[in-house]
Amino acid sequence: MDNQPVTLDSLRVKIDQLDQSILDLISQRARCAQQVAEVKKEQGGPLVYYRPEREAQVLRKIKEANKGPLADEDMARLFREIMSACLALEEPVKVAFLGPEGTHTQRAVLKHFGQAAVCLPQISIAEVFREVESGQAQFGLVPVENSTEGVVNHTLDSFVKSNLRICGEVELRIHNHLLAHPDTDPENITRIYSHQQPLAQCRHWLDTHYLHSERAAVSSTSEAAKRAANEIGNAAIASEMAAQIYDLKTIASNIEDEPDNTTRFLVIGHYAPPPSGEDKTSLMVSTANKPGALHYLLEPFAKSDVSMSRIESRPSRNGMWDYVFFIDIEGHQDDAAIQQVLTELNQNTSIMKVLGSYPRAVL
Repeated sequence: MDNQPVTLDSLRVKIDQLDQSILDLISQRARCAQQVAEVKKEQGGPLVYYRPEREAQVLRKIKEANKGPLADEDMARLFREIMSACLALEEPVKVAFLGPEGTHTQRAVLKHFGQAAVCLPQISIAEVFREVESGQAQFGLVPVENSTEGVVNHTLDSFVKSNLRICGEVELRIHNHLLAHPDTDPENITRIYSHQQPLAQCRHWLDTHYLHSERAAVSSTSEAAKRAANEIGNAAIASEMAAQIYDLKTIASNIEDEPDNTTRFLVIGHYAPPPSGEDKTSLMVSTANKPGALHYLLEPFAKSDVSMSRIESRPSRNGMWDYVFFIDIEGHQDDAAIQQVLTELNQNTSIMKVLGSYPRAVL
């Protein structure tokens, strides 16, 4: 038998057998997830179904154990969807995001939580925070920075007044597409709609191809797509998802000026994840406006050999030239070195708030 040539029919039979095995194993996993939910209910106390640190650990193990031929990222995405569907058997995760439907933020929700997540579009970043604070959503997803255009100030400012914690992060490669009504002539586009960030991310491409077309900033890429769908002769810069939702044709794909254009999003909620093994911690601190203040703020990080990955400043709104600093560092707040840094910051700053410790982005 071993010397017989491999035929197409024999390969198809083998694939059918493997599919049945995969189906049986996924069903076993799903039943196990249901048992997990029952055990949690029997134990009493607050029910926490979605555990970002646990999911990050599982996905990392999948990538490490993968032997191909599928790429590590592809294999992890498959398991992400299996985990999402199994979690929905325990309790569907409700996630508020900056809407409407079809935005890059919704793509980030589905990338992080999977297709089984219940997506709740909101009209602003502030509304995302309110939806989670009120308990209408367990988690929210908000953009915090773009590799081309920098920080999203509305998100940072929202943390000043909110007690929500950062529970995770998502990194999404952003591809912008020029979309229009099927009857629109690509050679005669009068106006191009989009959110101000994609307009900036595609500035050079627009200067080259549509220098004389008006550029109109609107509240979101989905709002831009909706307008283009109702206005023959105008276009929108939006996502592939928006093109499908609003039945638009793609005039040009991947028009962003930087090919590695990436946006980082934060998952916000009430949950404080324990260490996952590869974590970040985000801080908000403020110091008195005096000479050497920034030096004294940064000194504890250097002394404890804690790596800082980002620092941003925003006006504190408590006085002219007073600033709040947002700092990302490597590690979890339970780590001894970071505990030492936090102790020193508490002694030397007027405001020190841990916004959250959370797993580094896996996908």
